[in-house]
Amino acid sequence: MFYMKQFNINYNKVGKLGEDIACRFLEKRFFKILNRNYRKNWGEIDIVAENKDIIHFIEVKTVTRENFLDVSDETNSNFRPEDNVHPWKLKRLSRVIQTYLLDYKLDDKKEWQFDVVTVLLNQNSKEAKVKLLSNIIID
Repeated sequence: MFYMKQFNINYNKVGKLGEDIACRFLEKRFFKILNRNYRKNWGEIDIVAENKDIIHFIEVKTVTRENFLDVSDETNSNFRPEDNVHPWKLKRLSRVIQTYLLDYKLDDKKEWQFDVVTVLLNQNSKEAKVKLLSNIIID
């Protein structure tokens, strides 16, 4: 569990807060953040990072909870952040990743993968649970 004691929930800023927490989480695991919010008309990549000579294209999904008592990894009656990574979202991300690789001339030079970072924000305790889902297959 990754704890962040200094956040104040404002629903308009939950996504940005989740991305900030995800970046800190990744940096503590020796990821170098290369870009944030790489945008094209057809989509956006939240975080582009590098770790061990692999480029990581990272989608961040954040949800808020009153508490963490009802949240488990296996079964969860509540909405989980990763549930919002739909097939159509993966298709758009695939296109943006290919564009990024071409824009930065990395298409033949670097190994890359797609990851998802989930952030559960606890409104009561002001804590965050962060999980890295690595090497998700996209078409």
